[in-house]
Amino acid sequence: MRIGQGFDAHAFCDGDGITLGGVRIPYERSLKAHSDGDVLLHALCDALLGASCSGDLGSCFPEAEVPAGCDSRVLLRNLVSRLQRQGWQFIQLDSTVVAQKPLLRPFIPQMRQNIAADLQCSESCVSIKATTTDGLGFTGREEGIAAMACV
Repeated sequence: MRIGQGFDAHAFCDGDGITLGGVRIPYERSLKAHSDGDVLLHALCDALLGASCSGDLGSCFPEAEVPAGCDSRVLLRNLVSRLQRQGWQFIQLDSTVVAQKPLLRPFIPQMRQNIAADLQCSESCVSIKATTTDGLGFTGREEGIAAMACV
């Protein structure tokens, strides 16, 4: 058994919503990124890559090869398929999204469903938590969002 951990963060920019865990969340801003900026799925991909000693998201999916605005669920499903062909089997995810705003709790059930479908596992194997930093740091100042994942 191997364990991998991942982290990602993106800054806010002008926009009308964010995507986390494959769920579009209405918000007064968006996340600045080449892809859809889904920090939760990016951290998850890095955790899977770490557990399999396969590099990181940027080396697996170079920006020049990823279409602008790419759906991060497509990247996750592609990665899961690659890892399965190598004999890897996913067991469990524990993750935390760090954001002062927007309120994420109402969207977590759908995030869990999406990720469980993409990982081909039960929702009972997918843990997603949301927290704030009580005003501290870039997330506390509402400059962006970060996520951590462990698989």
